[in-house]
Amino acid sequence: MPSIRRDGSGEREISVAEDLKGQRSAHATPRSIPAEPVVQPGLFPDDSVPDELVGYRVPTACQIAGITYRQLDYWARTGLVQPSIRGAAGSGSQRLYSFKDMLVLKIVKRLLDTGISLHNIRIAVEHLRQRGVADLANVTLFSDGTTVYECASPEEVVDLLQGGQGVFGIAVGGAMRELTGKIAEFPGEHADVVETGEKVVPFEDELASRRRNRARKIG
Repeated sequence: MPSIRRDGSGEREISVAEDLKGQRSAHATPRSIPAEPVVQPGLFPDDSVPDELVGYRVPTACQIAGITYRQLDYWARTGLVQPSIRGAAGSGSQRLYSFKDMLVLKIVKRLLDTGISLHNIRIAVEHLRQRGVADLANVTLFSDGTTVYECASPEEVVDLLQGGQGVFGIAVGGAMRELTGKIAEFPGEHADVVETGEKVVPFEDELASRRRNRARKIG
C-alpha cells in the first residue's frame, strides 16, 4: 500500500516493499495475483464470500463496529466510509452497509484508537476499497503510529519489521472472522427491496400490489 512518509523535504510516497532508503528489499518478491481469489477455509460459515447485496442498517453497523452514530454519520458525509448498498436519499430512507463496509468501519475504528490521523486513514481506506473481500483476508496492516503500511505476504511482514516501521498490526483476516461471528446475530436486508412508508417489502411484491390496485380501480 503506498503510504505517506514525512521527512525534512516534505511528503513522498513509498511502498511497503521498500526500505527506509527507498531501495527494494531482497526479501520482497513480486506477487502474482490469481484470476479468482481463494477463500480461506473456515473464514466464513459456508466457505463462500458474503453476498455483496445484503446490507445492514445504521444501528447494526454502529453496534458491530463499536462506534457512535455521530461517528458513522460523519464518516459517511465526509466520504471516509460510505454505505455501498444504499445511501440516505430523502426522508425516511435507511442506509445499508455491506459486509465489506462494516469490515472497513472496524478497521477505521482500530486505527483511530491507536492515534492514526484521519488523513492517513483515508489513504488506507482507499486501498482497502480496491480489494475484494477474499483478497482482504490475506492483508495485515501495520503502523508506526504515524503511517499505515500494508503487507500481503510473510516476506513483506518480515521486511517491514526489520526496518523498524511496524509498532502494531491489524490482521484483516482476524477482524473478518470476528465480524462474521457477530454479524450472524443481526438481520440483514437484500438490496432488491424498496421502502414504502414504514414497511419494507420485496420489489416484486410491490409491483404486484400496484397492479392489483390498478385492476380494482378499473373494475
